[in-house]
Amino acid sequence: MAKAYTPGLLVTQHKKHRIMRRLPIAGDVRVQEGDQVSADNIVAETNLPGDVHPINLANQMSLPPADVVSCMLKKEGDSIALDEPLAQSKGLFGMFKTTVNSRFEGTVETVSPVTGQVIVRGAPLPVQVRAYISGKVVGVKAGEGCEIEADVAYVQGIFGVGGETHGTIRVVGSTHDQELTEDLITADMEGCIVIGGARMTVEAIKKAQKHKVAAIISGGIDDQDLKQLLGYDLGVAITGREDLGITVIVTEGFGEIAMAERTFAMLRDFEGKEASVNGATQIRAGVMRPEIIVPLDSPPSADKNKKFEEGQLETGRQLRVIRDPWFGMIGTVSALPAEPHVLGSGSKARVLEVTFPSGEKAIVPRANVELIEE
Repeated sequence: MAKAYTPGLLVTQHKKHRIMRRLPIAGDVRVQEGDQVSADNIVAETNLPGDVHPINLANQMSLPPADVVSCMLKKEGDSIALDEPLAQSKGLFGMFKTTVNSRFEGTVETVSPVTGQVIVRGAPLPVQVRAYISGKVVGVKAGEGCEIEADVAYVQGIFGVGGETHGTIRVVGSTHDQELTEDLITADMEGCIVIGGARMTVEAIKKAQKHKVAAIISGGIDDQDLKQLLGYDLGVAITGREDLGITVIVTEGFGEIAMAERTFAMLRDFEGKEASVNGATQIRAGVMRPEIIVPLDSPPSADKNKKFEEGQLETGRQLRVIRDPWFGMIGTVSALPAEPHVLGSGSKARVLEVTFPSGEKAIVPRANVELIEE
């Protein structure tokens, strides 16, 4: 049986989803195996070492480095406040003493008799890891983190910016091909996950930022609108760390592209439910796609609607074309010719026949499509 050459995007009403929530350095895990957690629960926390502030006391006090130690008013390990005296010279006959106050707050970490430098370590930086999705803790790694599992509806997008967030799903517009414009964003959407149809405008995103919308999701976005939103051209990079105050995800691609009707209908069915989203995207050195996760109150009894094996390319499967001239269009596999087909360029490639919703048929190289997994 033929297999698709291009990975598919997963859009499913039910799957067992498991994530690992991990600390950047060793710390405390606050949950136990079997605990039920919600998206905003803190599951682990730690403290990152504070900033290092070097102070060259030998220069400031005009002393040999070896004499700095005897002039210290604070010992290694002592805490020190901003502008608190740090060191004082012995002066001449008890007079003309030079006092150096600390320009930093923190802890005296080291005093070097070789360089005459003092290192003040800033206050530790607290790091908290939240559950991100509501579910059950199924594994705990002491000092490292925990694993959370849940029955969810799951949608992968094409591209996103902004990190993890969660909120209540709010669908705007009536159809999957309606443009998401600023007039559809209202003040009562604070903290919501706003679902649109076709291309979202930069004006709509900025209005959503103003009203503190948690995330905005639609079919497409214009690359110039994205540049205007970020303030710079986005190259090949990992996204997800942008400080926008909002997460933005497109499910289909760039330009005037409508959200897949099936995706829009599924998200509309979950309107009013809590969802978790993450705009982090990486297309090189390990693919990472933006995601929309909706925890389910109770899983379906069985996946009766699942007709195809994952990755299996066969007639009846839904797919998206990812190259011109049908870029972004969604259709159904209607035939899988066994013999290679001569393309317009004169080269040969294995192809498939795809039927679009309009009834139009096209012959497309199999490398130019991606499956929409269910």
